[in-house]
Amino acid sequence: MSWFVQLSYLLAAVLFIFGLKAMSSPRTARKGIIWAGFGMVLATLVTFLHPDIHGVSNYILIVIGIAVAGVLAWWSGRRVAMTEMPQMVALYNGMGGGAAAAIAAVEMLRALRMLPDDLQARAASLAEESGLSVAAAEAALRAEGAASGSIAAALGADVTVLAILGALIGTVAFSGSLIAWAKLDGRMQRNSLVPAQQIVNVVVFALAVIFGIMTFFTDSVAIVVIFFALGLLFGVFVAVPIGGADMPVIISLFNALTGLAVAFEGYAIGNPAMIIAGTVVGAAGTLLTQLMAKAMNRSIANVLFAGFGTTVQASSEGPEGEMQDVSAEDAGIMMAFADKVVIVPGYGMAVAQAQHKIWELVELLQGRGVDVKFAIHPVAGRMPGHMNVLLAEAGVPYDMIFDMEEINEEFATTDVAVVIGANDVVNPAAKNDPSSPIFGMPILDVDAAENVLVIKRGKGTGFSGVENALFFSENTRMVFGDGQKVAGAMVQAVKGL
Repeated sequence: MSWFVQLSYLLAAVLFIFGLKAMSSPRTARKGIIWAGFGMVLATLVTFLHPDIHGVSNYILIVIGIAVAGVLAWWSGRRVAMTEMPQMVALYNGMGGGAAAAIAAVEMLRALRMLPDDLQARAASLAEESGLSVAAAEAALRAEGAASGSIAAALGADVTVLAILGALIGTVAFSGSLIAWAKLDGRMQRNSLVPAQQIVNVVVFALAVIFGIMTFFTDSVAIVVIFFALGLLFGVFVAVPIGGADMPVIISLFNALTGLAVAFEGYAIGNPAMIIAGTVVGAAGTLLTQLMAKAMNRSIANVLFAGFGTTVQASSEGPEGEMQDVSAEDAGIMMAFADKVVIVPGYGMAVAQAQHKIWELVELLQGRGVDVKFAIHPVAGRMPGHMNVLLAEAGVPYDMIFDMEEINEEFATTDVAVVIGANDVVNPAAKNDPSSPIFGMPILDVDAAENVLVIKRGKGTGFSGVENALFFSENTRMVFGDGQKVAGAMVQAVKGL
């Protein structure tokens, strides 16, 4: 039966890989989710046949865990709004890191329970060989030092090292993801919890490493508990200073850490499916984090330690000129008589739930012969791929959605560029203002279009607190109002032509 279980785990891992590959494209993402889902079902069901699972109580606990988690996941997945999807991703990602850390904790506690039995067995053997009493032999073994009664001695050095690393990474991903969820959900606005937050972070991390080393040699439950507590505390402290505008990068980073933790713990318990799947997720998450940081012209270290994008940050000087507004009806008519329109969505479109009205508008424009495309920046929204998911929900065909590198050159030949709910990703200050906090960040070149329409609720700055020079440009007209209502008014204007 053991070979069947291991073969099934390997097949599940292969399904995970194919699923993840398919998720890299919106066209095949649904198929990828189904493949990965089959892999997860297979890995879960075959666990019931694992030879190391004994006792009816263990099977009952597994069934209860699956039932409770499945119901909660189904309920939350059905009711979550599209604007809350980043929070849900952060929360579920944290659960993965927490699960990996929990596996490490169970293995370490199991090793600690094994130590007395192991010591007694060795003492009995030594007593038989030397003629000492069992008590004297046990005392002699204890005098040899802690190494003879340590977690490493029970699990093996390689397993213990990976279990400790997985525990540290998993706890950091768990508590850090919870903070990311709280910030995205508006439940936390602070960017520090203690004075000199970054210095405290270094101290806490150093202590976590020290106690991790002590855990390798220890036979004390207290040392293990302190180690896990420091990992959780460091995860909280490292996520708190990070600004809201950097949350897409941080969610991706924590996802990579969770995958790495799962791979380490898979090695610790000898589960090939966890090793392969965790490694793939860790590698993919790392690459995605690097790509997103590059899209913001930021290093990972800068994202972690700069605190850019907090709610207290604001630009020191506003752009020259004044905002010029136009009615939604006039904006709709302008698009109706254009040859080419490019729409740039952002998080504001998700907040207004305007994607369906925007798609209705696009269909009307296409009926009049207008060439319409969508342009997506790599960090648009508050999680990787947020805007792609939003547009797919509204029924926008995948061949109408273009990434920044594919679409940027076309703005110069675009009659009307429509920005709905986006801010930093279209801010020309990133190209021409060295004093701007976002200078050097690659942006969508909407300012090169003949006309720019910006649908925005009010005149305030965006999520990062940086004023957008685009809104003051001569070729820009602001369409103030709720995104869904504005889009509805545009639809009516085009229908009336």
